Amino acid sequence: MRKYRWQIELAILLILLSFILYVIHYSIFGDAHHIFIYLLGDIAFMPIEVLVISLVVHRALTLREQRAKMEKLNMVIGMFFSELGTDFLSFLSDSDPHADEIRKDLQVRDDWSSAQFKSMTTRLQCYEHSVDVARLDLEKLRHILADKRDLLLRLIENPQLLEHDTFTDLLWAVFHLAEELNHRSRIADLPESDLKHIERDIRRAYSAVSCQWLAYMRHLKDNYPYLFSLAIRTNPFDKSASPVVT
Repeated sequence: MRKYRWQIELAILLILLSFILYVIHYSIFGDAHHIFIYLLGDIAFMPIEVLVISLVVHRALTLREQRAKMEKLNMVIGMFFSELGTDFLSFLSDSDPHADEIRKDLQVRDDWSSAQFKSMTTRLQCYEHSVDVARLDLEKLRHILADKRDLLLRLIENPQLLEHDTFTDLLWAVFHLAEELNHRSRIADLPESDLKHIERDIRRAYSAVSCQWLAYMRHLKDNYPYLFSLAIRTNPFDKSASPVVT
């Protein structure tokens, strides 16, 4: 009850103020008929007013707030790819024995349509992300992830991520992989069974990051052409990619 005390007090105050104003009106003009006509008219209009405020105004404000939250969230996603995600994908795609099947199709261009992004997203979700552990420098991967441990922790703690389950799952997949590698004292001496276990963790993170990368590329194309230009020139699936403009 105490939680809503000020609202109750405000409501009582406003009702008393309205009553006082009606009394003043009647004392000056002495026309109760006029007062009740307008009072009834105002009461009759209240359902429409509530409808407009609740369905139109409230909806507009909610959409605006959601867009603001998504904008902040995309800034967080951008920081992830800038600091880790792009290099992570480039590193893993080099050890993907089937990467050539999608490399050409993932050469995102500035003339891609929404339909192309949607089609490629579906294909990427169905693509079997795999890695050849024998070709992968696990020690280097461990150092890459260990260096970004603080970044991953800050991102996981970010309240904005409550609005984006997919990216939260991505962070947990990458963080779990980092933890798995960090707990191995000697990567070179791991048995085949443990390598298989780590390979599954790598594939989970690889798949999550690659799908999120494509979604982020679409966001940049629609909203930030200058950032999209750099993202194209640093495409992790393009072996010839270079940030240098030629």
